[in-house]
Amino acid sequence: MFTSINPATGEAIATIAELTAPEIEARVQRAHDAFRDWRTTDYATRTALLERIAEQFEANKRRLAEIATREMGKTLKSALAEVEKCAAAFRHYAQNGPAMLADHDVAVATGTATARWLPMGPVLAVMPWNFPYWQVVRFAAPTIMAGNVGLLKHASSVQGVAAAIEEMIVAAGAPAGLFQNLAIKSDKVAGLIADDRIVAVTLTGSEGAGMKVAEAAGRALKKVVLELGGSDPFIVMPSADLDAAAETAVKARIQNTGQSCICAKRMIVHADIYDAFMERFTAGMARVVAGDPMDDATDMGPLSSEEQRRTVLDQLDQLARAGASLTGGEALPGKGAFMSAGILTGVPLDDPVAQEEIFGPIAMVFRAGDIDEAIRIANDVPFGLGSSVWTNDAAEKARFVRDIEAGMTAINQLLASAPQAPFGGVKRSGHGRELGPYGLHEFMNLKTIVE
Repeated sequence: MFTSINPATGEAIATIAELTAPEIEARVQRAHDAFRDWRTTDYATRTALLERIAEQFEANKRRLAEIATREMGKTLKSALAEVEKCAAAFRHYAQNGPAMLADHDVAVATGTATARWLPMGPVLAVMPWNFPYWQVVRFAAPTIMAGNVGLLKHASSVQGVAAAIEEMIVAAGAPAGLFQNLAIKSDKVAGLIADDRIVAVTLTGSEGAGMKVAEAAGRALKKVVLELGGSDPFIVMPSADLDAAAETAVKARIQNTGQSCICAKRMIVHADIYDAFMERFTAGMARVVAGDPMDDATDMGPLSSEEQRRTVLDQLDQLARAGASLTGGEALPGKGAFMSAGILTGVPLDDPVAQEEIFGPIAMVFRAGDIDEAIRIANDVPFGLGSSVWTNDAAEKARFVRDIEAGMTAINQLLASAPQAPFGGVKRSGHGRELGPYGLHEFMNLKTIVE
């Protein structure tokens, strides 16, 4: 059985039975059968379905948002925004998908060849709890547009969300088997990847989970896209607007209670403006209100579970023993996995925890003497997902874009994903891309036709 626990209260709110082996087999076969028909549908059929799915998400956004808030603790206002973003993604692929899939001619010595995008088959998605709708839709929308079909293995703690996503797609009129939720645990994933009826796998999650999935996909010689952890730098230089930088730094660190791969986790501040920035940033973090995620006045809800809070507190304890100083970052009394926003200074760069991702509302702050040191600190972790740089100097912008080892760099703004733009990282943050035309093409056969 899966049991959903409300992290704001510690109370069990729902249980669901794990699928049996015959039930898993039936769903995989249903996906295989559905692909034979869906792969031949025209673009108008696919885009019409995507539009109807978007309408379902919009019509049910309050109920969908409340499920996410109860299951993993994100504030209701952020959950509502997440559902609206999902609707926008379905609509984006409905409106732009056909152009992304258009044939294009290639000149060859013997005349002309045509390159054509064709679907491949059922794709398995292994997804986490932190953005329980959005991270699924990043895979689901392009999968449907491509002519593929989807199988979802969602995180154990958000099975209510998983069921609701399938419900929305079915209610929009999707053919049987086009998108199915698999209520299974992680020990069943390798067997599914090995199944010849599943052609590819995408995972968003931890390094450990990514390595296991990549290993299984490698043995099966199947395409895999991995979006793993991040320890994103947020660099502030002397020419930056300090008020805007500090205000955004707070938002960038505490969004989703710090439980986002692209949260800004390491603030790297030039020595010349370090004190001025810290005055603003410390005051902003102290104003963050942690509380009832259903209350609009709340800035951040609880962490996703008591276990997740314990993990963050253990990381803080280890850094304290290594000599770091912590302001805030305390477990809050009473029910629920709440903690206050916190700031770490004096963190040894080579400490093992400093090389990890702290998945909670805790910012590490580092002082840099110049741009070279800022870039060196930014790159001195095994991750390379996102980054944010704050400067009004054109030469510095060019250096950061060229030299920061990351899949994404935001300049003078909060880093956020968008349906139109590629999303993904380098190093131990994974490989492959989601969103935009790139995410659509990841699990397609680019066939060359020579006449």
